[in-house]
Amino acid sequence: MRQIVLDTETTGLEVSQGHRIIEIGCVEIDTRRLTGNHYHQYINPGREIDQGAIEVHGITNEFLADKPAFERIVNEFLAFIEGAELVIHNAPFDLGFLNSEIQRLDPAAPPLEERCKIVDTLVMARGKHPGQRNSLDALCQRYHVDNSQRDLHGALLDAEILADVYLTMTGGQTTFQLSDNDSGSEDGARRSERIVRLPVDRARLPVIEASTEELAAHEAQLQAIAAASGGRVLWHELAGAKPEQTP
Repeated sequence: MRQIVLDTETTGLEVSQGHRIIEIGCVEIDTRRLTGNHYHQYINPGREIDQGAIEVHGITNEFLADKPAFERIVNEFLAFIEGAELVIHNAPFDLGFLNSEIQRLDPAAPPLEERCKIVDTLVMARGKHPGQRNSLDALCQRYHVDNSQRDLHGALLDAEILADVYLTMTGGQTTFQLSDNDSGSEDGARRSERIVRLPVDRARLPVIEASTEELAAHEAQLQAIAAASGGRVLWHELAGAKPEQTP
């Protein structure tokens, strides 16, 4: 399954007040594996950025002066997310701005919710951790995802961090390390957890078939087990085979 983890930065908080998108960041996951493919674009919003927003993401009007307008990048963006499931933290915020931008160009355009399935990680986190803080920073701390480079918000960086959080929160691509001090703990369950990103160019693991001799030795061992257990060998039962009776 192809998923796109998405984040945006904007000129302000309220799309109803005419605020616009200034940055889009997307990270691709395919079958729960980070592929290394991404989409990233700064956008000239055609209006001033609120000072409060600049203090959050650090993107200035001067920086965006030579960047393309949304109408110049919309087709490339839609092509990148086509057919994917979108993973977004607080999805209504980003979708509201994206749909506004798209429908400003084409009022008849369908909203992204009709183009793609949406996973809202904020809703997911609130379900898993009710009554707790579930901001992206809070989830990074809870799931031990490194966000030390996140001095300011940025769409691509936040999408990369959210991809790590999402994979960890949903139980994939993680390693668990037990320290020496934990081995004798009362519950034996204390652990440190970190995300493992698989290299994009990682070669496929080779599949080594058992040799004829190895298969024969395996079957001989099963027959010995059958003789000792009265003929019941779970391996044969699961495989749909009946073991030969050993006199």
